[in-house]
Amino acid sequence: MPEFANLLAFALISLGMVLTPGPNMVYLISRSICQGRTAGMISLGGVVLGFVFYMLCAALGITAIVMAVPYAYDALRIGGGLYLLYLAWQAVKPGGRSPFEVKNLAQDSPKKLFLMGFLTNLLNPKIAVMYLSLLPQFIDPTQGSILSQSLALGFTQIVISISVNTVITILAGSIAVFLSSRPTWFKVQRWLMGTVLAGLAVRMLTESKR
Repeated sequence: MPEFANLLAFALISLGMVLTPGPNMVYLISRSICQGRTAGMISLGGVVLGFVFYMLCAALGITAIVMAVPYAYDALRIGGGLYLLYLAWQAVKPGGRSPFEVKNLAQDSPKKLFLMGFLTNLLNPKIAVMYLSLLPQFIDPTQGSILSQSLALGFTQIVISISVNTVITILAGSIAVFLSSRPTWFKVQRWLMGTVLAGLAVRMLTESKR
């Protein structure tokens, strides 16, 4: 198992990223508002399958890379830190668009809803980079199996994502109405997430070598 400090830090990054608007959030909110909460939850099921796919691929790949390349951690650490800075800028840059500005979507069958949720997550660059560049940061080879640590961190991210996205999907309509009448709240959310992600990026970039 990973150290508690590493697990907690990765959980905070996962929370910050799931709260930062991206393809998954936009799709789930739009689907929930346009076709109802049930459609949103079915779509979320597909998104979760995408997380599991990435987690398994990353866990197996990370294990091989760490065993073969001595400086792999540093390369992944720098790449992950720079990507967090990019996400922080995306959150606070002028003209940012709220994910609660609904996109009109056609009524689709449960099978297509699930598939679209899966593909949306599978093609989401934020999730791909998180698993390939960020997750390895929190693995310590001295703490036991790299594979088991990767899976533990991956499941932590999935649980956090399911929890947050379930709440967002269920309350999408109410949140959209709330934010449409209080645009300042959206600005606060953007700057809060940007600050958190930038702080985590600095921590990763200034961390000493393992």
